[in-house]
Amino acid sequence: ARPDEPPPASPAPAPAAPRRIVTPRQYLWIVAAAIVAVLALEFLGPVLTPFLVGAIFAYIGAPLVDRLQRRRVSRTIGTLVVVLLFGVAVFAILLVLVPLVQAEIGLAAKKLPELLARLSAHASPWLEENLGIAVALDFASLRDFVAEHLDEAKGYTGRIVAGLKAGGLLLLSIVVNAALIPVVMFYLLRDWHLLWGRLYDLVPARWRWKTRQIAGEIDGVLAEFLRGQGMVMGSLALYYVVGLWIAGLQFALPIGILTGLLVFIPYVGFGTGLVLGMLAALLQWNGVPGFLAIVAVYGIGQILENYVLIPWLIGDRIGLHPLAVIFALLAFGNLFGFAGVLLALPASAALLVGLRHLRKAYAESALYAEDDDEA
Repeated sequence: ARPDEPPPASPAPAPAAPRRIVTPRQYLWIVAAAIVAVLALEFLGPVLTPFLVGAIFAYIGAPLVDRLQRRRVSRTIGTLVVVLLFGVAVFAILLVLVPLVQAEIGLAAKKLPELLARLSAHASPWLEENLGIAVALDFASLRDFVAEHLDEAKGYTGRIVAGLKAGGLLLLSIVVNAALIPVVMFYLLRDWHLLWGRLYDLVPARWRWKTRQIAGEIDGVLAEFLRGQGMVMGSLALYYVVGLWIAGLQFALPIGILTGLLVFIPYVGFGTGLVLGMLAALLQWNGVPGFLAIVAVYGIGQILENYVLIPWLIGDRIGLHPLAVIFALLAFGNLFGFAGVLLALPASAALLVGLRHLRKAYAESALYAEDDDEA
């Protein structure tokens, strides 16, 4: 173009795409999805249980598979290795606990008449002296009767249970669920990132950034909580096994391991372990010092758990209060049964993250931050 000619006109900008207006009717998709999820948990809880257990195991094992993949191990091979490791760990725990628990039950059945006779010897004089109630029970005959018919009763019980399992769906259900858990875990681990990507694509575009942020925070809370809680469980299991063994309890190994595993549920592990320890002490000893030793072991364990291990291994950085876990366990268990119990921990983490964001939004709102001009 010559200098005396006007510059060429710039091309007209393309018209902006009209902004889509989200109507309340479109939110019905979200409401419908939530209703479907609740109904599925309500009516399909037993069916969903192996899938939820497999999903929890897959969530725990996903970082290990990712680490193997970063070391150039095939995703499929790494998934198979992790599933086998989980299976070996579960089988080893069952191999140790089941025979010992069976031995404790057999010892309890044999000593039951003796315990009843001891109770009668102490309780009958007290009842007759203080309440005027005369209790006369022939525990010798009861002991002989139980001893004579114990093996026969075991045989009848075994035949009845075997007949029920063979004729019903109980055995089939157990086998199917046990077989489904590793299968679900394998496919979820192998396709972990693919499945999360597809779920993320379903999120509306305007919500994706916030959804990714909240999901990352929930994942961080769950990962820190599970990692710390696992170390707490292992430490307490070792402590209770050693403590009960030093106290002289015959079944220190199964009771200590069970107590350590159950501390995942606040106060349930401590209460269950204490009751089992007291029962085992009642079967093994006659005097009070044995019971005091068990109480001392569990009392020190409770102090160690609440004031040393949890603050040190989990800490305030997570902020997942035990009351929130207890509430989620009770609420989801009451609403959805065992499947709800499995979802209690993710629900607690999601509730915690949601409350944090709600508190932040409230602190930044005009209702909270605006000055009071009338003061």
